[in-house]
Amino acid sequence: MKIIAIEKEFKDVDWSNKSDILEQEARHVHGLYISEYLREIYFTEDNNAVLIMECKSLEHAKEILDELPLVKAKLIKFKIMQLNPYSGYKRIIKKDNIQEK
Repeated sequence: MKIIAIEKEFKDVDWSNKSDILEQEARHVHGLYISEYLREIYFTEDNNAVLIMECKSLEHAKEILDELPLVKAKLIKFKIMQLNPYSGYKRIIKKDNIQEK
């Protein structure tokens, strides 16, 4: 199942003294990438992380994200949503227009 997880910081976090936990977070995220649960990761213009994950379920994704050091320290949380394949092409492509090869 493809999952998108959008990070949200809790208010009033002072990041200036968090270099150790940020390094731990980066190492943990790298491990998720190696494990293939994490497929892609980006930052928004507001420096919030956006993760594309491949997991068994939404609950599985939550369990994985709950192990991140910044989540454990209650500095960030994630909005987790399932991504479904785009089905809009059905509106413009009719079966009789598709030629078999």
